[in-house]
Amino acid sequence: MAAADRLDAFAEEVRAARDEVHSLAPFSAREPGFDLDAGYAVAARLHRARLAAGAVPCGRKIGFTNAAIWPEYDVHHPIWGWVYGHTLHASGARLPLAGFAEPKIEPEIAFGLSATPAAGSDTAGLLACIEWVAPAFEVVQSHFPGWKFQAADTIADGGLHGALVLGPKVSIASLGDDPAAQLAGLTVRLTCDGNEVEIGRGSNVLGSPLAALAHLVALLDGQDAEVQLKPGEVVTTGTVTAACPVRAGQAWRAEPAGIALDPVEVAFAP
Repeated sequence: MAAADRLDAFAEEVRAARDEVHSLAPFSAREPGFDLDAGYAVAARLHRARLAAGAVPCGRKIGFTNAAIWPEYDVHHPIWGWVYGHTLHASGARLPLAGFAEPKIEPEIAFGLSATPAAGSDTAGLLACIEWVAPAFEVVQSHFPGWKFQAADTIADGGLHGALVLGPKVSIASLGDDPAAQLAGLTVRLTCDGNEVEIGRGSNVLGSPLAALAHLVALLDGQDAEVQLKPGEVVTTGTVTAACPVRAGQAWRAEPAGIALDPVEVAFAP
């Protein structure tokens, strides 16, 4: 891994790029051996700086859980990043794009945790830790021009997280006797300005959004206490469709089917 002073410098580069909305050369292209551990070390430094500046962590995003998009980005396994109070919005939000770098939109399924899932939890154990389910949009961004990077770069860049728009929540208990089957079998109709863009499926996310949650729990197992999941956190599980570029003036809608979830909407200010 790179020396601590190099990691500090990379974290400062990411902070400035995010705050000032400018691009970066990928760290993997200029630092030999810049690997996943180095990416998470940079992300941890950035997170601590955000906390010191007053940011409030409220959850996690899991990225690259949809294997169909792996070849496009040359990232072949999931990653995670932090969601903060200032990046979390309710359905119907109208977001300016000025603060995002090369933004794209992803329809997802999000969970609200009532307890911390144990590593190795089975389906029943995971469901017992989920209070609510909601459709969501994640606005993702890349400070690496043209979305060209390695996995470690995406981790360092805050997991590419820009914003999370949460749709109406329903309790996990309201989904009946087999919520796991509904989560795996659901579909999501993605539209932009009323025109259909794609139909996504819950099974596109590592087989199920529940599997994405289990992956995150396993990834965090054995790491520092500060990164362990906590009750009350939101976890968004990754896109069920391709990630789509967005432009100012557009209105996006994701309509779940096969599960008792209402649509989620977001618009981008002109």
